[in-house]
Amino acid sequence: MQTYEQELTVTKDHLDHLNHVNNIEYVRWVQDIAAAHWEFKTSETTHKSYYWVLLSHHIQYKAEAFLDDQLVLKTYAVKSGALRSIRTVDIYNKKTNKLLATSETKWCFMSYNTNKPTRIPDDVMQLF
Repeated sequence: MQTYEQELTVTKDHLDHLNHVNNIEYVRWVQDIAAAHWEFKTSETTHKSYYWVLLSHHIQYKAEAFLDDQLVLKTYAVKSGALRSIRTVDIYNKKTNKLLATSETKWCFMSYNTNKPTRIPDDVMQLF
């Protein structure tokens, strides 16, 4: 399992009316780190040939994050099949190492050429 990590600091734009991070931000971060991991691990040729679409998303909120908290996001592919992959994203408070949220998303591998699901090539499978 190859983990990809990012860090971010909570800003006032991330907050809701209760002054903690809005749930939608966690969803955005899960999507953003998945895209960043894809971009980081694959070539430009692969980017131009294939893309992923989200099939399902499940997130569990464990604790709140507040203004100026520094967060660590960790993601990795849990399981991959011929056309689909399941990815986990864990979001931690960097200072306390407390798990704030965990997410499991199911993605489908797509071809830009056909705009249809396509088999995940072995070289891509081995990257994740």
